Amino acid sequence: MSFLSIRNLSVRLKKGPPLLRRVSLEVAAGEVRGLVGESGAGKSMIGKAVLGILPPAVEVSGGEILLDGVDLLRLPLAERRRRVGASCALIPQDPLTALNPSHRIGPQITDRLVDILGWTRADAEARARALLAEVQIPDPERVMRSYPHELSGGMRQRVLIASAFAAEPKLIVADEPTTALDVTVQKQILKLIKGMQERHGTALLFVTHDLGVVSKVCQRLSVLYAGMVAEDSAVADFFAAPRHAYSAALLAATPKYTDPAAGLNPVPDAVIEAVRAEVAAFDAGAARG
Repeated sequence: MSFLSIRNLSVRLKKGPPLLRRVSLEVAAGEVRGLVGESGAGKSMIGKAVLGILPPAVEVSGGEILLDGVDLLRLPLAERRRRVGASCALIPQDPLTALNPSHRIGPQITDRLVDILGWTRADAEARARALLAEVQIPDPERVMRSYPHELSGGMRQRVLIASAFAAEPKLIVADEPTTALDVTVQKQILKLIKGMQERHGTALLFVTHDLGVVSKVCQRLSVLYAGMVAEDSAVADFFAAPRHAYSAALLAATPKYTDPAAGLNPVPDAVIEAVRAEVAAFDAGAARG
């Protein structure tokens, strides 16, 4: 049984157009599922819907989000927050804005364990030190006393990774966790996340633009366009023979680092128009009820 099961999830702007169109996907325990597609495709929106942190102007208009068999959308708000807080965590995109600049690092990891999950302060601090060491931060004691501005971007992202794994969640949403980092640090952080995921057995919903990242980190992927799932497949199958024309064009558009002289291949206009026609047909059918 999948730990996370999203069924026909629709999200829209309040009194506005749809942002997600009947999205369905499964994430098994310990599995890494990639969400790929261009900007605005709805990748991050899926993660925010699962975690219950959609922007105020956005609402869920249909579908189910089953977490360990329980539909989060049918729960009272307090119970939903309790379940998500106990079972899920987020690795956000920008470590500089995600950390509170006026608080030291230590409490930003331990307060959730103490205030939400009922740990003792001593146990929470011991857990924080152990995780900072696991994410390869030297001198965890010093870092716990530091403020975010005293750390590099890579160090801040390592802190966020440690914080995400602190309560041993069953599911982590990683929302483009390497975008704000330089290329060398990106590689280190990806290796770190993958290693942590494997050691802790955590399911991962990995949002990214980068198909190269998907090939290294994920077992399955969903390709999104305009809030719809164009393709859902095993990663190996996708790279061998993508089934949807948009998926094939997206893969062909990936730069070939083994052949620097090769030109870029943008997604053809005909493919974009065909996908837009699919979206329009879906919206027309939804409007008819």
